[in-house]
Amino acid sequence: MTEQNLSQTSRPVDALSDAYVDDYAALDPVAATYFGVEGHDHALTDLSPEGFDARDELAARAYAAVEAASPTDAREAVARDAFLERLGLQRALSRAGYERSDFSVISSGLHSIREVFDLMPTEGEEAWATIAARLEAIPETLTGYRVTLGDEAAKGRVAAARQYTEVAAQVERWTGQVGTGGDFFAGLVARSEASGTLRTRLEAAASRASRAFADFGLFLDDEMAPQGRTNEAVGREHYALASQAFLGARIDLEETYAWGWTELKRISDDMAATADRILPGATLTEAVAALDADPARRIEGREPFRQWMQELADRTVAELADVHFDIPEPIRRIECCLAPTNDGGIYYTGPSEDFSRPGRMWWSVPDGIDSFTPWREVTTVFHEGVPGHHLQVGQAAYRADKLNRWQRTMCWVSGHGEGWALYAERLMDDLGHLADPADRLGMLDGQALRAARVIVDIGMHLELEIPRDNPFGFHPGERWTPALGLEFMRQHSQMDDPTLVFEVNRYLGWPGQAPSYKVGERIWLEARDEARARAGDAFDLKQFHRDALDLGSLGLDPLRAALAQL
Repeated sequence: MTEQNLSQTSRPVDALSDAYVDDYAALDPVAATYFGVEGHDHALTDLSPEGFDARDELAARAYAAVEAASPTDAREAVARDAFLERLGLQRALSRAGYERSDFSVISSGLHSIREVFDLMPTEGEEAWATIAARLEAIPETLTGYRVTLGDEAAKGRVAAARQYTEVAAQVERWTGQVGTGGDFFAGLVARSEASGTLRTRLEAAASRASRAFADFGLFLDDEMAPQGRTNEAVGREHYALASQAFLGARIDLEETYAWGWTELKRISDDMAATADRILPGATLTEAVAALDADPARRIEGREPFRQWMQELADRTVAELADVHFDIPEPIRRIECCLAPTNDGGIYYTGPSEDFSRPGRMWWSVPDGIDSFTPWREVTTVFHEGVPGHHLQVGQAAYRADKLNRWQRTMCWVSGHGEGWALYAERLMDDLGHLADPADRLGMLDGQALRAARVIVDIGMHLELEIPRDNPFGFHPGERWTPALGLEFMRQHSQMDDPTLVFEVNRYLGWPGQAPSYKVGERIWLEARDEARARAGDAFDLKQFHRDALDLGSLGLDPLRAALAQL
């Protein structure tokens, strides 16, 4: 069916959006696996200039078709607004050259290829044959990616040199050249029970894939890093567009920067009061030391810690379902996993369309970390699981009666998703699930981290002045630098140092993403207050959550407009 015929169906926006999912999945097989769209797991995404061109052309056609379509009802109107907002920003980023040239320690073509294997089925010979085919595609795919990065560099579009060198170091760990994790690709196929020809094929493909990654790491060190920017700040123009893309909203960057200082001071005062509840008369540092010294508040070993996360996630689902949230049956299953790499970072991957692959919470534990303090991470389980990402993403995937396929599988707005997850953490405090002051301190520590990075992310990339009257007496009047950013984060987080170093490198390479958590939470709270004011005594919090999540992921400006119509 042509786009013209699709636009003339009874639900033209839905039809065009659904067609876009199929068309995009064919051009981006790696994304299709992430979305849970079947039929593409054997292939990799073309990262050559021609591959990017094809995806750009598809986006332009789809945008024009949906823009010309007339929604049949309010639900389709929301879907149309969401589609145009997302693809409009995607096209703006592409025209500016950022989609092809952006490269960071957490987001790149290399990361998407490495991580996609974590989501692939591994049961049976057919599954392993599919993995073999995808492994075999890695060398050619990385050759195309080299061309893209080289072409962009020739146009002056490069990341900071640090991002290239740090990813090169990650590649050394992934390929077993350094660290304790071993070769990821060899470890992947070692888990297979395949024998004979298939076993030989898998081992050969893994070896070639590992060599291709290792060679790419050398390319980053030898060719890209010397061309990389020495100034790690991206500047206002780049930052403003990136921020809008992550939030789905335009914000006043200076006002948000000033708000970050105020919010961090509020949280810091709350942390001091909570520390006093843990150990009367103690400072925050003393209270944290007391918690860390308590063997009853520590878990030794990675697998026991994963089991603790799983038990808490399962218990939380059982306690919240049908009481504070409507949780459909397929979403009541979540898997907590240790990532097969040791880069640092915690993330969530959604379920497949048919829920045969469940939503998963992943923890990439840095080398050397084998002892864990669960009081810090109770709130992380709420953030990544229920009522955070797992409920949000899973409910959208389940609502085929309310959301088209693009909304259910492809649409993701960081400010909406991460803002909801932070909102969910605070909500769990309100609901009494952080009654232990240690667990509450863990939540506040996470909130402080997110508030601090609003300040640091905007400050570093816009090279703003540190307020002379800032409440922490931190380097008043100086201009932000990466070194000051790390120093500030160390003062305002209880995270281990390897994780904090990774965090700051992430901010420098992924401008605008880190503030989307706290700014998104701010907009979610404002949207709830606006809904409460509109409804008065009739306001029902459970209903608000259901109605808001039933809209699916969308930009925060369209979210506010849609909620106002409920």
